[in-house]
Amino acid sequence: MEVPSYWSLLRLIREGLKLTGTKQGCGVGECGSCVVWLDGVPVRSCLVLAVEIDGKEVTTIEGVAPYGELTPLQEAFISAGAIQCGFCIPGFIMAGLSLFYRNPNPKEEEINEAFSGHLCRCGNYKNVKLAIKALQKGE
Repeated sequence: MEVPSYWSLLRLIREGLKLTGTKQGCGVGECGSCVVWLDGVPVRSCLVLAVEIDGKEVTTIEGVAPYGELTPLQEAFISAGAIQCGFCIPGFIMAGLSLFYRNPNPKEEEINEAFSGHLCRCGNYKNVKLAIKALQKGE
C-alpha cells in the first residue's frame, strides 16, 4: 500500500488498514496508547513514519491472539477490572505481552519499567498491576 511520506505508522494502521484497536492519544509518543510491535519490539506508532516499516513485521493488538481468542493477559485485565474505559488498554497489553515474552516472572521494577510512559486517563494503574500479578501466579 502506498501512503504519503508524512504518514505515521499509526495513521497507516488506523486510516489505511482500518484497524482501530491501536489508539491515538497524545500523538507525540508520551501516552503509550499507540504501542505496536515492530519486528517484535514495542514502539510508539505515532513516532514511526510509515515509510520506515518496509520489510518489517508490524503486530497490532488485533494480531496478538489467534482466531479472536483472548491472550491470558487480556483475560487477566478483564478479571482484575483493569479495562475501565479501554482507551489505553491496547498499549498496556502490547507492552505487557512484550514483558512476559522476555521474562515470564518479572519483578516489580521490570513491570514499572515496561509500563513507564503509559498513561491511563482513568487512573487504573492499581488494577493493571493486579492483572500482571494474577497472571504471574497463574490465576
